[in-house]
Amino acid sequence: MLNARGWLFVALGVVAIGYVWIWFKGKRRAPGVPSFFELAIGFVTNFFDTLGIGSFAPTTSIFKFAKIVPDEKIPGTLNVGHTAPTILEAFLFIAIVEVDMLTLVLLIGAAVVGAWLGAGIVASWPRRRVQIGMGAALCVAAAFFLMANLNITVSPGGTALILQNWKLWAGVAGCLVLGALMTLGIGMYAPCMILVSLLGMDPKAAFPIMMGSCAFLMPVASVRFIKLESYAPRPALGLALGGLPGVLIAALIVKSLPLTAVRWLVVAAVLYAAVTMLRSAMNRQES
Repeated sequence: MLNARGWLFVALGVVAIGYVWIWFKGKRRAPGVPSFFELAIGFVTNFFDTLGIGSFAPTTSIFKFAKIVPDEKIPGTLNVGHTAPTILEAFLFIAIVEVDMLTLVLLIGAAVVGAWLGAGIVASWPRRRVQIGMGAALCVAAAFFLMANLNITVSPGGTALILQNWKLWAGVAGCLVLGALMTLGIGMYAPCMILVSLLGMDPKAAFPIMMGSCAFLMPVASVRFIKLESYAPRPALGLALGGLPGVLIAALIVKSLPLTAVRWLVVAAVLYAAVTMLRSAMNRQES
């Protein structure tokens, strides 16, 4: 008989198969062959995502700088493209880090509901509103990276691997909001780390919660982006195919790196993307 963790792995497998089937049965079935650059973006961003940097903000910065994806399709491309590597990360971290299963399942479920609601809203937004939303999201992401580099934390965290009573429901409410924000391009790593620390959990618990939440919520969000054709198919495929080996190498071979210098580079890139997003939105308003 499977235990609760085993059933969670089964559910992840079902979600992964469903995500692939819906993607390649969608209206735009032939995304084309990703370029080497698109594959490299997937590899590098998911490599560092596995080590704790996050993938959404760096990918957005690269897309904006290289003008690979139209601004209004960046949120959908991020969710659709990074889903497969994130599911792989979830398998690895749920297996490695022990977290109370009821806590894990409820927080994941809340994030999925938030993503479903958020994706339905963001996918139908006009270009200017997406630019403003993503510009603001990138500023928030840059602030989180800056806090990490300056060792500014809102709470040192605790040692608990379980949430109970009001803390459990506070965690559920927090993950509901984080799931909705994920669809706009705010990654879950730093906000989830802060959330679990505030609730007295071991910061390591953020990894299975974050990766598990994303592994379930991103396919849910992706379905809505795919149905509304609000994503760029070829770059999304590049993120997926390039990202899978990036995750495996980071998790099984490299495991850890001194990441402060990388975070400073990401801060600069993310702020650049935020400014250009907001400037594009202002130019559209003036025209």
